[in-house]
This record gives sequence, structure tokens and C-alpha cells, in this order.
Amino acid sequence: MARFDRAIPPGGEGKIVLKVDTKRFKGSINKTARVYTNDPGNKIVKISLSAFVKVSISVSPKSVYLGGFAGDTIERAAAVRAQSPARLSLKPVDFSLSGKVDYRIETLEKGRHYRIVFKNKCAEEGRYKGFLRLQTNYPDKPEVTIRITGNIRKRQPFTN
Repeated sequence: MARFDRAIPPGGEGKIVLKVDTKRFKGSINKTARVYTNDPGNKIVKISLSAFVKVSISVSPKSVYLGGFAGDTIERAAAVRAQSPARLSLKPVDFSLSGKVDYRIETLEKGRHYRIVFKNKCAEEGRYKGFLRLQTNYPDKPEVTIRITGNIRKRQPFTN
């Protein structure tokens, strides 16, 4: 998002304010904006912004894919880690795939590192989408959501 002075008198100064929403970023980011002017020597001026975005909680991956054949054991996991010094607690508050997927929360390092393991329960072919929402004790990140997608296929008989 940008705000700027629309008209600047010759030899005068103007103000450009750029705003970057960092909610979806983690680590190093670089953003560039182009400023179009009527200055014959500088028709386009680039403004660059570099930053390092620190997150209090990291989730990897943010979405889990459970794909495979009906009858097979299909499990995938996501890691949730505290990135700040405060101890992290997780509490499930909403799960949209009851009956299709089971999950369990494993503590790898108390208050710091957790693994959420998802296991397909569907015995029939089909697709599904849903999520697990976890409440945290961090005021800046009160919830963490992990998306889940499933694609269960029927095993085709082997023919010669």
C-alpha cells in the first residue's frame, strides 16, 4: 500500500509512504516500488525496502496433503515451533475433518517444539479439504491453522 503527495512544486519535496503487510512472510524480504515522475532525467525511480521478519511461531508445512490408495496407511506431519523465548502451549479448538482424518499432537520439546501427525481414516475413494485450528498462548499469534487436503484413490487391479 502506498500513500504519496500527488503534486510537488519544482525544487520542492514530497513524501512517499509504503506499507508492507508482513503476516505471510518469514525471514528476509525485499520489496520494490516504482515512482513515475515528470522529471526528464528520472522518469522512473525505484525505491527498495529490505527487512527481516521474525515470527513468534513457525508452522512447517502450513498445509498437509494426504494422498494415496484406499486401505493404505497415509500419515503426514507438520511441525510447530516457538521462535520466541516464551513457552508455547497448543490447544485444539476447531477440527473440520472428524470422521475422515485423525490427528495427534506429539511434544518433541516441551513448550518449544511440537509435531502434529495427521492420519487418513477414509476407506473409500474421494477428496476432502479441511483444517485444524490450534489456540496458542501467544498474544501476537493467538491461533495457528493447518490446512489438510486428501485425495484417496481406488487401487486399480494389475492386468497384463
